[in-house]
Amino acid sequence: MTMSIVAAVLLLLLVVHPRAAASQPSPGYFPSSTVRPMAFSDGYDNLWGPQHQTLSQDRMALTLLMDRTSGSGFKSKRSYRNGYFGVSIKVQPGYTAGVNTAFYLSNNELYPGRHDEIDMELLGTVPGEPYTLQTNVYVRGTGDGARLVGREMRFHLWFDPAADFHHYAILWNPDQIVFLVDDVPIRRYAAASAPFFPDRQMWAYGSIWDASDWATDGGRYRADYRYQPFLAGFRGFRTAGCEDAQCRPVPASPAGAGLSVQQRDAMRWAQQTSMVYYYCQDYTKDRSLYPECSLAS
Repeated sequence: MTMSIVAAVLLLLLVVHPRAAASQPSPGYFPSSTVRPMAFSDGYDNLWGPQHQTLSQDRMALTLLMDRTSGSGFKSKRSYRNGYFGVSIKVQPGYTAGVNTAFYLSNNELYPGRHDEIDMELLGTVPGEPYTLQTNVYVRGTGDGARLVGREMRFHLWFDPAADFHHYAILWNPDQIVFLVDDVPIRRYAAASAPFFPDRQMWAYGSIWDASDWATDGGRYRADYRYQPFLAGFRGFRTAGCEDAQCRPVPASPAGAGLSVQQRDAMRWAQQTSMVYYYCQDYTKDRSLYPECSLAS
């Protein structure tokens, strides 16, 4: 690794610019505080691109690198049937079009062609434009090939994800999936109103990869390797889940199930101020594939 890359890694991991989101409401409940942080190697292994991973000396932080030759990814040691999966991420400023920094759950390796997936993806951008956080849910093959039935919700967040580390989490319980940013619920996918809901074991993954074909303005802007290497920092790994579907899930709210009134208010704020796309409001899609949208409208 060249000295310039070493310097970039250190800058990404160590330089944190305080930037308070003064208008961010308190959700009143903080699931991340119920889960202890772990060392990367206690919960995860390299999956691909090991030469593009740098682990901090205390093993608590990981930097992934993407250049013209490869990206990089990691995978949880265990599979889960529900749980809390969170990590703090800081992405790179500047020209990052086409770069996808992802934290997600999937069982693609176990069910190729008919897999489940729950995504949180920070999509790179061009200078002067914000990063996009895309959330998505695929169930039993609806994200595979010709059966692409994505349930995307996208946000331009109320902070700059390249300025600081922020905590991104998926809370997947038998009754709902809650996407959280700094403990603020930004999206809830409820089993009761969804025709398809993931209930098979999944692993947690993180990665950085070239998604030029679609990630930035539908592929209009692509990865430009004159700006390589592209880096993403991961730290604050918090994972608490069950391999047994009958075990007690991590509570999503003070009451255990659902969301509290204060959490719902915070989620409404996040969606009203930051949401830029919601699949149920996209009338170019075949509505017959999304029966839950009639319930949401």
